[in-house]
Amino acid sequence: MKLMIKLILRFFSMMPLRVNHWIGSLIGYYLHLTNSDSKQVVEKNINACFSQMNEKDRALLVKKSLIETGKGLSETGYIWLKSFKENQAKITKTISIEQLDSNQPVILLVPHFGCWEITGRVVSLLKPTTFLYKPLKKSSQEKLLIANRQQGDLSMATADKKGVIQLQRAIKNQEIIGILPDQDPGEEGGVIMPFFDTNARTMTLLAKLARKNKAKVVLTWALRLPKGQGYELNFKAVNILSDSGKIEDDVKLMNQVIEELVLTKPEQYLWNYKRFKASINY
Repeated sequence: MKLMIKLILRFFSMMPLRVNHWIGSLIGYYLHLTNSDSKQVVEKNINACFSQMNEKDRALLVKKSLIETGKGLSETGYIWLKSFKENQAKITKTISIEQLDSNQPVILLVPHFGCWEITGRVVSLLKPTTFLYKPLKKSSQEKLLIANRQQGDLSMATADKKGVIQLQRAIKNQEIIGILPDQDPGEEGGVIMPFFDTNARTMTLLAKLARKNKAKVVLTWALRLPKGQGYELNFKAVNILSDSGKIEDDVKLMNQVIEELVLTKPEQYLWNYKRFKASINY
């Protein structure tokens, strides 16, 4: 299985990005036409989050989402098996990178939007960076993931107590840290809060670290450009710390920030993730 995954990643790494994304699109069409498990999850999520949208537009968004999902799958090998410098060369435009220059600690808020895999790799070329991630259950796949992600000045911290200590140490050492907060953190690590008016268990760690360390939170995303043209890397300082100081209010603000980004290009959000287990029966 591990060998097969390596061969697939290698296959997708060898072709031009335009061809890579074309094949990824075909994967997305397949997921759509076969009524795959991914399609069923995407439909449930989009129907819940865009209930005000008419049925025809929702169906079109489901299709577009699956096409982008396919591109996300195919580009993983392209990103992982290229050097960080080669990844950087695919960034055709960078917006507001000056947001990383700060006397405060910097926490990157990186939603599952566009090509999130490329963000930490490119940022780490500027400054040592530590990203939080959720370990895989299979040890062989976990080793492969770490081998491809943890390189150069990019370190990975597990989403557990040990990883939180590692993040705190990175902040103390004036490194940048990155967190993808829009995944189910489990009961201990989250609170139930609305995301597109649908209840989702939402991570509290990012807000807690930001408040504790008086950190600057920078929304970070790599927009996937059409026809394999590359990516547009964006940085935007955002305020997710409420006046009340309550963690629930902080998390609500964070979700609103992510919602605003998703609405700019909703098909590039990871809708095939079972985000809403608190309110949807998958």
